[in-house]
Amino acid sequence: MLRRQLLMALLVPPREKIILVHEHVLVDFVGADAIVPGRYDADEVFRLALPKLREIRTLGCRRLLDCTPNYLGRDPKLLKRLARAADLDIWTNTGLYGAREFIYLPAYAKAETPEQLARRWIAEWRDGVDGERVRFIKIGVNRGPLHPLDRKLVAAAILTSKATGLTMAVHTGDGRAALDQLEMVQASGLATNKWVWVHAQNEKDLTVHERVARAGGWVEFDGINRAGAEWHRQAVGYMADRGLLRRVLLSQDSGWYHVGEPGRGKFDGYAYILKEFLPLLDREWRDQLMWLNPRAAFGA
Repeated sequence: MLRRQLLMALLVPPREKIILVHEHVLVDFVGADAIVPGRYDADEVFRLALPKLREIRTLGCRRLLDCTPNYLGRDPKLLKRLARAADLDIWTNTGLYGAREFIYLPAYAKAETPEQLARRWIAEWRDGVDGERVRFIKIGVNRGPLHPLDRKLVAAAILTSKATGLTMAVHTGDGRAALDQLEMVQASGLATNKWVWVHAQNEKDLTVHERVARAGGWVEFDGINRAGAEWHRQAVGYMADRGLLRRVLLSQDSGWYHVGEPGRGKFDGYAYILKEFLPLLDREWRDQLMWLNPRAAFGA
């Protein structure tokens, strides 16, 4: 077993620089109304997460975007501790998660206008959160056609992006929701390269991915694991065959410490994509997919 692990690690040598654009350290699915301080022991999360983060650091990962938004378990202080201990750049976000029929939205998000929500998010970018710098926008929407509340979140993210230059990464239910967002982004005048279609792998019509990419949006295939590896490989190959690899992002949507679940859930870690999935792809694609594209999408 040890010999196999060493051989797999050599397939992605440390000199190769990697950015994982969509992962989680912890998530709390209790709902916005029940989110309160003290629902987990930060020291326990630190002990569980640190070895997972150190592992990917040895495999070439230099940055991880933690995509847990506010009211879903965002903890910038914990991320800062882990970043220092693992010698890994870990980014946090501003925004809110409206997917799963809005149960993770605080009451104010349902009452306020897009402009009011944007002012909140812009303030977090300007002032930081718990002393940590906000580096991107993360929101979540449901399946299309987009509900008015989904549209409000997208509109607020667009306003925030225009004011701050931050990229908006949007958890998206399906291709219809992605196309609705694309229409909103284009109508707003925001550059489409400031918008990331998160969970694009859930749309099985690859022509929708092609359409979004040709319009300048980012197509993120995440949730990469053994069960879905072949589909992800096909999706990446489809985009490569059409000269669209420069619009593709890859990640796992993995981790994580499950607050409130028995045994804290299964903490899978982040190494599968590095050890097993990337070797399935053309080696010449790796730098583009895992370093150049993430930096182009979210900044250096």
